[in-house]
Amino acid sequence: MTSKAKQLSVDAGTLEQFPDFPPRDDLQNSIYLDDPAHQAALRQYFANDDTTIVLSEIPVRWTPSQGEGHRIPDLLVAFGVDRAQAVQQNGYSIRDLGKPPDFVLEVASIKTADNDVIGKRRDYANCDYANFGIPEYWRFDPTGGQRHDAPMAGDRLVNGAYQTIEIIKVEPDHLHGHSEVLNLDPCWDHGQLRWYDPRTREHLRTFTEEREGRLAAEARVRELEAELRRRQDG
Repeated sequence: MTSKAKQLSVDAGTLEQFPDFPPRDDLQNSIYLDDPAHQAALRQYFANDDTTIVLSEIPVRWTPSQGEGHRIPDLLVAFGVDRAQAVQQNGYSIRDLGKPPDFVLEVASIKTADNDVIGKRRDYANCDYANFGIPEYWRFDPTGGQRHDAPMAGDRLVNGAYQTIEIIKVEPDHLHGHSEVLNLDPCWDHGQLRWYDPRTREHLRTFTEEREGRLAAEARVRELEAELRRRQDG
């Protein structure tokens, strides 16, 4: 997916900065997003680093100086924006980047679960208060629904309000829905977050799967080279 970034209307040197927010004290984001390398897989899938933002734990609000009303999603995806500007501003300014993020996802933790289901769902949908209006909001609960209201849930913004996205239960430990903005299926797979590409009918690979695939290919090359040498020597 490719798109043209919005041209900056202000001098990059005068951009407002978001303050440094304290680090989160839970490990959900690291375990379910960072360790499997989902951000890298999504960036590779969209193949446009200049105009696509795939980041975790950056503040989002109308403007850096807004004060109240910021949110810090576990995963944020935005198309057709200036990624370098967001990095420079230390956050996602909806005013300066010209649009809200296209997709956000929250991972359930003990401390944030209720807020994910109620407060953030309200604010991410609202186009007036806090000026969010995010087209899709997804929630992933590794416990299977003990913290959130379901193992996997998604909402799509329709006429200013969220409508529930259908979640399909393929088997007892595998559920998925379809994200129109990503053209991917977020999946709850035995308590793990996965991304299924309906075009290739394959999941985006985790870091471990990428490494195992590379090592297997390298081993196969060595086997073929050894077989070729044996034939030449024989």
